[in-house]
Amino acid sequence: MTIKNTIKQNNLQHLLKKASFGIEKEGLRTEMNGQLALSLHPEGFGSRNHHPYIQTDFSESQLELVTPPRESIEEQYQWLRALHDVVNRTIDEDEFIWPFSMPNRLPDEKDIPIINVSDQSEIEYREQLAFKYGKKKQMISGVHFNFSLSEEFVEALKADRMMSPEEVTDFCNGLYLTMSRHYLRYQWLLTYLFGASPVNDETYDSDIAGRYYRSIRNSPLGYHNTFSNKVSYQTVEQYVEDIESLVADRTLIEEREYYGAARLRGKGKAVRNLISKGTRYVEFRSFDLNPFDSMGFSYQQSVFTHLFLLTMIWMETEHSEEDIKWGAVMNKETSMENPFSPSQYKEEGLSLLSQMSAVASELEMDEIYHEVIKEAERLLNNPEETLAARIVSELEKGKSHVELGIELGRKYKEKSFEKPFLLDGFNQMEMSTQLLLFDALKLGVETSVIDFNDQFLEFKYNNIIEYVRNGNMTSKDTYISHWIMANKTVTKKLLKRSGFKVPGGEEFTSADKAIDSYGQFKEKAIVIKPKSTNYGIGISIFKKPASFEGYSEAVRLAFQEDEQILVEDYIEGTEYRFFVINGKVEAVLLRQPANVIGNGQDTIKKLISEKNQHPYRGVKHRAPLEKIKMGEIEQLMLKEQGYSFDSVLEKGKQVFLRENSNISTGGDSIDMTDEMHESYKQVAVAMAKALEVNVTGLDLIVPDIKIPSTDNEPGYVVIEANFNPAMHMHAFVQKGKGRNLSEKVINMLYPSIELS
Repeated sequence: MTIKNTIKQNNLQHLLKKASFGIEKEGLRTEMNGQLALSLHPEGFGSRNHHPYIQTDFSESQLELVTPPRESIEEQYQWLRALHDVVNRTIDEDEFIWPFSMPNRLPDEKDIPIINVSDQSEIEYREQLAFKYGKKKQMISGVHFNFSLSEEFVEALKADRMMSPEEVTDFCNGLYLTMSRHYLRYQWLLTYLFGASPVNDETYDSDIAGRYYRSIRNSPLGYHNTFSNKVSYQTVEQYVEDIESLVADRTLIEEREYYGAARLRGKGKAVRNLISKGTRYVEFRSFDLNPFDSMGFSYQQSVFTHLFLLTMIWMETEHSEEDIKWGAVMNKETSMENPFSPSQYKEEGLSLLSQMSAVASELEMDEIYHEVIKEAERLLNNPEETLAARIVSELEKGKSHVELGIELGRKYKEKSFEKPFLLDGFNQMEMSTQLLLFDALKLGVETSVIDFNDQFLEFKYNNIIEYVRNGNMTSKDTYISHWIMANKTVTKKLLKRSGFKVPGGEEFTSADKAIDSYGQFKEKAIVIKPKSTNYGIGISIFKKPASFEGYSEAVRLAFQEDEQILVEDYIEGTEYRFFVINGKVEAVLLRQPANVIGNGQDTIKKLISEKNQHPYRGVKHRAPLEKIKMGEIEQLMLKEQGYSFDSVLEKGKQVFLRENSNISTGGDSIDMTDEMHESYKQVAVAMAKALEVNVTGLDLIVPDIKIPSTDNEPGYVVIEANFNPAMHMHAFVQKGKGRNLSEKVINMLYPSIELS
């Protein structure tokens, strides 16, 4: 029975199209003039001893980005986009990642740096590769597309004793082998469609200049094993024995030197494990970098490759060793063709695309799978539209290969800096979570997004698992500590009991009682706020005694946010946020309340609108600064000052839209960490200790930060302690030095993490 019939007989089609996907993408670090960067692997990436996502290949200059296996192509690209952001923002500001497979401007062979790692065997292996192939060939980069059957598919094979574990291993090995044989027979079509290395710089090889190719990388001029056809794909046993034999007779330095276009991968490094433990996935290695896509391999390319692989499984024609050898010839000839020439195998290509279309229909694939087939048909009929031809067309406008590479590579790096506070692929998550995820990927902490919408991450390092929610809610703080800080009355009582200075005030459980008590507050400056909210929601501040109307409205707004409210004394002075992590103040921020400054012409409404256009301003805590709102509270505060949204402010006049200074309600951010007197930092650390919390944001009113605070004359009043304090407003400030707090959270979770 064929693989196709087995799958159909057991109704496994829906599970077959579900798979696990991964991409390994190589790229050369490049100086702005197009020269190979000879600097060491950036220390910011953490240690290569454990890094699962960012490694180096042959050279210290050759990065390799590795996405974790994902259950959909969408997720695969989430991670690929994120890793590109991490790399672009971490490498030297004067470097970018080269967008072509063929190298940039290379130095002399002797000056190309082999990786500099602690494992001497890794260096020795690359020295042997350099001697055997030459260093310059090692600098050719590309994409490896990793594909494996879904766990659900494998489990379904075991269900109801359909197959024993041994039979499942044999069946899956057979499926992967069939897919690989067919892939090797028809890979020429992928080279035609995706070949993107038509030329090279003369510093790579001046002898092959003067003509264009579809893919130098896939041609005999590229970097290949000349003995690949000596490895059989008929059975796993033959595959394993052939590779072991090539090592035994010293044709291969090590088993990993086998660079077949389809490489079976199992558990552990030894190829023999494939026999006993089975194939886990297949690594398809024949893809050039796509210079017209910032990821080096477009989403549509992955969709097409997925359907191509499913077709390789689904087709019933069985290919022999001779067919595979003929496929290698077809691929070589295709790679050497002029990019503008029609494929000599066009009719076979159209026939294969027809089969792929039938598979897409039979497996009920999404519409995009049909769209990529139509695009492939268009490219077969219009070779001038292929990637290789498009590159040549650009070069014939007068640019050199290096000039085009500089233009594209710099553009892709700049793209990562358009909104450096967001992490591409995960930019719909809460801001602080994105920053934490960025640093985890950068440092090489194995990361999983457990719940995208709930901002729930799982970290793993040295087999220690930690869970983090909303950027800094961790196991290092107790569950009760969050409730303590959420309850402003409890927080104030605990801090007062520990000897810290807190504002006086009263708690109310009904709006009527609060309003009836207006008399005791009508001569005071006061703050009215919900008892248990964060982000400054529902807070009203009256620096001068409030009118009965204003007081009543503020009470109503506070009760909209909570069942209990506080009316407290307003403390004169400047409010600062002290961010404490693991017993240390890591940042101090001055937050100016939402405000606008008049120009003598525009209304307050227009001034707000213009200020909200700043690239750092956004909504729902996904930008460093929140857009200024024009709601009831803002309207009330303007009214108290004698203005409305339609008022025109005189030039230079500053008007505040809020009295509370929260960034989340439109405030401005100014870093004051270095300016703040050390005594106040010590007070904040002591408060965190009294509350028994490792991560908190403490809001202190300090009239003069230059005058030290003492036990006898405390120079502060603490008004609030915040659980899950926002980190993004410290990282990207309007004025001053940004503070990377998310990395401090990771260091708290993993104090022994290797950083270089």
